[in-house]
Amino acid sequence: MNAGAASFPGVPGSASPGLWALAWRRLRRDRVGFVSLAIVLLFLALMAASGVGLIAADWSKEVGVSYAPPGFMGPGAADSSAAPSFAPDASPGSPIEETGIADPLAETLAEIRKELAGMSASEARAPTLAFGGDKWGRDVLKKAIKGTETSMLVGLVAAALAVFLGTVFGAYAGYYGGRADDFFNWIYSVFTSIPYLLLVLAIAAVLNQKGVLTVILILGLTGWTGTFRLVRAEYMRHKAREYVLAADAIGVSHAQRIFVHIFPNVSHVVLVQLSLHVVLFIKSEVILSFLGFGVGVDTVSWGSMLNESSSELLLGQWWQLAAATVAMAVLVTAFSLFTDALRDALDPRLK
Repeated sequence: MNAGAASFPGVPGSASPGLWALAWRRLRRDRVGFVSLAIVLLFLALMAASGVGLIAADWSKEVGVSYAPPGFMGPGAADSSAAPSFAPDASPGSPIEETGIADPLAETLAEIRKELAGMSASEARAPTLAFGGDKWGRDVLKKAIKGTETSMLVGLVAAALAVFLGTVFGAYAGYYGGRADDFFNWIYSVFTSIPYLLLVLAIAAVLNQKGVLTVILILGLTGWTGTFRLVRAEYMRHKAREYVLAADAIGVSHAQRIFVHIFPNVSHVVLVQLSLHVVLFIKSEVILSFLGFGVGVDTVSWGSMLNESSSELLLGQWWQLAAATVAMAVLVTAFSLFTDALRDALDPRLK
């Protein structure tokens, strides 16, 4: 009796799994997608831990010598033992002492020499660091972790804003058509008539304000056009489907038809666009920071690290470039592979 009841979806206790349950089953069978998910979650954990100050909170502390090489390379030419002393010479036999005139600053200078000696002993800089140091002796590994927080925050938040705007605009334009479609198409034409990079640089130059929030707003408010075009086409195709007409027949509201009935069937398009925009906005942040329009000088990101490493390469100091590049490549690749796997899991045609 139980075996027969299990084959009928209408029998209590045998309800068919939902959309996300089926997607999770397919995702677990995709090994590449699952490993990519683990890597993305690791980067998100690093971003969260860095944001609350659990790790890399002292990234700006100068703990090594200038351009300290990685530990496996040895100290090399970096040597802090030859640091010059700037304390005045008031020891016996000095010109001040030979004149026979009492030096009124002798006691003060002696205290300064003691303080400088104690400071140099307590703040001795390491000749090497685990993954090397930058020009000021800051740990490159901690800078890469802190840069992960900044670059991921810019990429994720700006991508979420752009995809949200593109999805809402595209859904309304594609579903309603008519004047709404004409209005959003006019805005789309204005934004796409200017090359994207030139538009971003022009807005950044006009605002002339550096900071993470400024970069997020610039990228998010200008990068919605690609998502709008694709989502609009999907809604124009789905609004004439049988399930939408059936929802209309039973009196379902327009908002429910747009976001409850049609949106799950186009969610894979939105997710792919989200992944592509994260990659695009991380690269855009690098370009803006390199040209001086990105994050501020007191904020570290992968873009600012690459900006610093451009001059370091001339001196043969490659480790900051390697740290930022490897971190960016791993995150971008993992995020893209995971989003592709999630798209396949959510694709309605696979159900």
